[in-house]
Amino acid sequence: MIQTFSLTGKTVVITGGYGYLGKAITESLRFHGALVYVLGRNEESFENTFEDKDNLFFQTCDVSETASIQQAFEAINKVRPIDILINNAFFSKGQSPETMSDEDWATGIDGTLNSVFKCIREIIPYFKASGSGKIINVSSMYGMVAPQFEVYDDFPQFLNPPHYGAAKAGILQLTRYYANYLGKYNINVNAVTPGPFPSGTVQETEGFIKALEVKTSLGRIGKPEDLAGAFVFLASGASNFITGQNIVVDGGWTSK
Repeated sequence: MIQTFSLTGKTVVITGGYGYLGKAITESLRFHGALVYVLGRNEESFENTFEDKDNLFFQTCDVSETASIQQAFEAINKVRPIDILINNAFFSKGQSPETMSDEDWATGIDGTLNSVFKCIREIIPYFKASGSGKIINVSSMYGMVAPQFEVYDDFPQFLNPPHYGAAKAGILQLTRYYANYLGKYNINVNAVTPGPFPSGTVQETEGFIKALEVKTSLGRIGKPEDLAGAFVFLASGASNFITGQNIVVDGGWTSK
């Protein structure tokens, strides 16, 4: 009998693992026994985010650059084989649905969708060589449904931009595509789709938070720890026969 949710001995690589949600995911993976490599551009942010570095490592990586991704994966694999890749990082620019520039659109698509494709492509040789692997992509409820714009009427500063949802929808299709393509190599590919998980700074605007809360079935916004368990599940042996799927963690937003 396997220890269903144990990650002992597993090496997890997570992009953007020191952000608001990334930190909770990283800490939960580590709690369940994983060795976690956090990929990012800012080692100082990593150092300031995590006080305890036990079984936790930083690896410099710019997910916009193929060469940087290749160098990061190669450096980690020289130390220990990678078992799980979590594509959590993204970067974006621009917000307006009407006046967004071509450059802003391209930046958002590159930082949200293209970066995930590059990471998937570059991890494949390592997973094929080891005969197994798990890829977990991070989408968004706005990759499944359109924003309910009345939420943003009084809070235009938080308006969700059009390229974000388009790119996150693309991530769901990439997940299905590579799950089917890589299944014969014993590689699982799944997605986690968060709902309303506003950062601490955004939560200071109480009116906006209340507008989000009423859109969920549970009547509240998500806490980082609400999200972390889905990643532990998909990284663990409990999900060995699950691929091409999307776990939605949105408090019921998309079910209403």
